[in-house]
Amino acid sequence: MSSREGGKKKPLKQPKKDNKELDEDDIAHKQKLKEQQKALQDAKSKASQKGPLSSGGIKKSGKK
Repeated sequence: MSSREGGKKKPLKQPKKDNKELDEDDIAHKQKLKEQQKALQDAKSKASQKGPLSSGGIKKSGKK
């Protein structure tokens, strides 16, 4: 049992990605994504400050 036939095999290592030059469109797109992420975080923080929107829970029917 010296071979490692059974069990998981390790995946091959992927070559490192080269740093590509960003043009103006890519920079603008990344800036837009950052602004959207920040707006989402602000909205989450505002929503968490307030209480729950509904005091509901499980609604019971009128039948007994």
